[in-house]
Parts: sequence; structure tokens; C-alpha cells
Amino acid sequence: MEDIVNARCHGLDIGFHLSNNLLNDGPDWLSAEHSTGTSIMAVEFDGGVVIGADSRTTTGAYIANRVTDKLTRITDHIYCCRSGSAADTQAIADIVAYQLSFYEMELEEPPSVKTAASVFREFCYSYRDSLTAGIICAGWDKRDGGQVYCIPLGGMLVRQPFTIGGSGSTYVYGFVDANYKPDFDKEACVNFVSNTLALAMSRDGSSGGVIRLGIITKDGIERRVIKGKEVPRFFEG
Repeated sequence: MEDIVNARCHGLDIGFHLSNNLLNDGPDWLSAEHSTGTSIMAVEFDGGVVIGADSRTTTGAYIANRVTDKLTRITDHIYCCRSGSAADTQAIADIVAYQLSFYEMELEEPPSVKTAASVFREFCYSYRDSLTAGIICAGWDKRDGGQVYCIPLGGMLVRQPFTIGGSGSTYVYGFVDANYKPDFDKEACVNFVSNTLALAMSRDGSSGGVIRLGIITKDGIERRVIKGKEVPRFFEG
């Protein structure tokens, strides 16, 4: 009986090592985390902001989801764009939304965009060694109108008239610098964001799918989706 037990244990041990070897030597997507290696963007205009993102989620080199929504509601007038680890950014967005709901109940007024961005910054900075999260916090409030705040990896916080993020952003810095105008109206902002994201998606292998847009004003958010054949096309050699 002892020999049988020893043989079975030995077989289990071999199976365990084989499974580990398959995981270690197999494709990277077997052990990689879900990542929104991504293209995100937000732009201020007189009266609100336009936010946008692609919809591809990757696990290593494997496309795990083609239609992810990376524009996440925090309040009715504040949204965030998420890049980095999908799990990390979803958790942070949920926590910030939860905290701001208490803020609104206690003070009996909606939180400002700056307050929301500061809460994001607090979490991203405090857990900077554990999280992979690049956040754009954007929205509208009655005090300062449309605002865009960038919280990159590490937890810095800076307000900008427009900002880009994610892996696809490295391909389009020159385009946004050359084409941004401080007097953009709403539709000009929509076109600017759409063209920028389309260019990033055409060059970045971790970005793709559809373009999701959000236009946030005093009336709330207007959502738009630019589907495959409607995505702006440029030179593709």
C-alpha cells in the first residue's frame, strides 16, 4: 500500500512540474495580466470636455476583448479614461466613485472635478509600487467648467487643456502638438480626438477596435461610438 501511495504522490509531483513548465514555457498570454495597453485622450472646450479611447484589451500578445469600455463613470459629470492594468484601474475607479458618493451625501453638493482627480492621485501615489495605472480624470463642474487632469504612472497630478495616454500615445505626440487649437468648439474637439485615436490605433498593436467618445457638459454626458468602417483612415503603407 505504501508503494502505491508513493507512486501516486510521485505522479502528482511530476504532473505539477509539467503544468508549471507548460505555463512557463508556453505563450505569454497564459500568465500575463489583462492590460488596457491602450490609447486614451481628453480635451477641454468652452462648455465641457471630450474624452475618448480605443476598445482593445490585451493579455500579453493575445487580444482578450475587442470592445472594452475604458471610459468609466465616476459621477454624472465626471469620468475617467483608464490605461495600464485592467484590474488595477477598474478597482481604483470603483473606490473613487464610492468615496465621492459619500462626499456628495455629506456636503449635499456634487464633487468638483479637481476633488475627484485629487482622490485618484492619492490612491495612485500611495500604491505606486503596487499598481500599474495611468488615469485621465475629466469632467464639468459649475465652478471651473470643463477640466482635464492627467494622473500618469507614479501618481503625479497636472491639469492640461488636452492630454493623451496609453501605449498608443507615443505615436501621436507630434500630431496633437501640431493640430491642437485652444479655441476648439465641441465638434472640432470630437474630430480632433477621433483623428488622434485613429492614428494611434493604426500604429500601436495594443490599441484597436472601435473609438468610444464621451462629451461631458452641464447636461451630463453624450456617448458616441465610431465603429470599424467609420474610423478615420490615413495613409497605410
